[in-house]
Amino acid sequence: MKYKNIKEGVFISRPNRFIANVLIDREEHICHVKNTGRCRELLVKGARVFLEESNNPERKTKYDLVAVYKGERLINMDSQIPNKAFYEWVKKGKFIKDITYIKPEYKYGNSRFDFYIETQNEKILLEVKGVTLEENGVVMFPDAPTERGIKHIKELIKCKKEGFEAYIVFVVQMDNVKYFTPNRKTHKAFADALSEAEKCGVNIVCVNCKVTKDSMEINDFVEVRLNG
Repeated sequence: MKYKNIKEGVFISRPNRFIANVLIDREEHICHVKNTGRCRELLVKGARVFLEESNNPERKTKYDLVAVYKGERLINMDSQIPNKAFYEWVKKGKFIKDITYIKPEYKYGNSRFDFYIETQNEKILLEVKGVTLEENGVVMFPDAPTERGIKHIKELIKCKKEGFEAYIVFVVQMDNVKYFTPNRKTHKAFADALSEAEKCGVNIVCVNCKVTKDSMEINDFVEVRLNG
């Protein structure tokens, strides 16, 4: 996944979930934040950030904030890119072999899943979760309580019981991490639901990404530790 028209800036403040004040070429701009999560450990005053400049003159904000340095670690924080990177990765045959059909945003029953995939032998429903929270090389999800995340897990358990293969794929939006674990401290119910999903046969997968200021692509599998 490649971005266009990338600019470097310095983060100043985040008045609300949707916008940030950023210094670009010594001029302060109001920018759109492409992640509604808390990201408190990332968006700290003085942090180096990267922004994509829009060519749309109708937009209220000229820039989208897409990546940030946390110390020496570059982290992509665009919540839309994990699905795009995963789609590119799957189409290259890196995840599931012999795919005959893949459809993003697939509706099944009363649910909508990120992907529906068919192989010669399997029908697969799959959810993707982007991960930006990191502490000492350990990556975690979520960074805030997510009832929506629990709903997705329960829906996948139901689909597994109905004969589908089911996957939850955590896409870590950075490289060089130790392992993934659910953020039990922030949302115990989500961690418990994830453990229940594994017991019911839902596949829990985690991958990391190569991140540059203007790109992100899935790199390799990451160890999953559901109990920390």
